[in-house]
Amino acid sequence: MNTYERTRAFILRNARPIDLAVFKYYFENGSKEDVITALSAYQNPDGGFGWGLEADNFNPDSLPMGVWKATVYIEKTGGLEPDHQMIKGMLRYLSSGADFDAAHNQWMNTVPSSNGCPCAVWWKYSENGSSFEYNPTAALAGFIVKYAPRDSELFEKGVQLAREAAEWFIDCAPVERHIAECFIELYKYCKEAGAMPFDEEKLLSKLDEIVDKSVCRDVLRWSEYMPRPSAFIASHDSRFYTPEMKELCRKECEYIINTQLPDGSYEVPWQWYNDYKEWYVAENWCKAGISIDNMLFLREFCQDWPLN
Repeated sequence: MNTYERTRAFILRNARPIDLAVFKYYFENGSKEDVITALSAYQNPDGGFGWGLEADNFNPDSLPMGVWKATVYIEKTGGLEPDHQMIKGMLRYLSSGADFDAAHNQWMNTVPSSNGCPCAVWWKYSENGSSFEYNPTAALAGFIVKYAPRDSELFEKGVQLAREAAEWFIDCAPVERHIAECFIELYKYCKEAGAMPFDEEKLLSKLDEIVDKSVCRDVLRWSEYMPRPSAFIASHDSRFYTPEMKELCRKECEYIINTQLPDGSYEVPWQWYNDYKEWYVAENWCKAGISIDNMLFLREFCQDWPLN
C-alpha cells in the first residue's frame, strides 16, 4: 500500500465518526450532511459544544474552545446557512454570556469545570493561568460577523470584538501559532461577510510578518511541536505561499511521506503531561486528525499525487 492507502486504512480502523465523515467528504465523495450529523452529537442543548470534540479535553460541558472546534469542522465543509439549526444554537450560546470574561471582554480559554475532567494540563483552569490573547475570541468574533443577523446585538458585539482584537494584534509583539491561526480565521470570516471592522492592510501585513517568523525552517525540528508550512498554508492560492514557502512545502511533502508510522498514522507531537489514561484514546483521535490534514496537504502540494 502507498502512503495514502495506509492512512486510509488507519482512518477506517481508528477515527471517530466525525473525522471519518470528514475523511470521506474530502477523499471518497462523502456528504457534508454526514459531517454535520456526526458533529451534532457534540452539541449541547445550550448550543455550545463539548464531549471531547476538542480531543485534548474530555469535558462534556459547552466550552468556547469546543465551539471554536465546531466552527473548524463547519468551515472545512464549506460552511452552513445562517438559519441552520446548528448555527442558531452556536449563536445562542455565544450571545448568552456563558464563559465570557467581562473584565477582558473575551471568551475564556479554559473553564473551571474542566478541572474535574480528563484533559491536557493546558486545559486545566486557574484564575491566574487563563490566557487572554484572543484565542479563541478572535475566531469566534469572525464567526459571529459572518453568521449573526446584521440587526442583532450579537452582530454588534462581534464587530466590536473583531475591531478590538485586530487592533491588539496589529500592535502586539510576535505571537504563537494558535493565536495567529485565530486571526487568519477572523480575516477570512470578515472577508466572506463583506464586513471589515478594522484596517485590512495593516492586519494582513501583521499576519505576513507573524507567519514568516513562525514557520520553522529547520526540517530536523519538525518532529517537535514546531509550526510547519501546513500550519498556515492549505492551498496554492494562500497569500503566504511565497517562493520560499513553496520550497518549504515541497520539503514538507517529503517529510510527511518519510515519517508515516507503520500503521499509517503519524506521531502526535504533544502529550498531556499528567496521569490520565484517557490520553491514549485522545492520542488516537489526534492521530486521525493529523493524518487527514497530512493527506490534504499532499493532495494539494505533492507532484506525485495520487501517490504510487
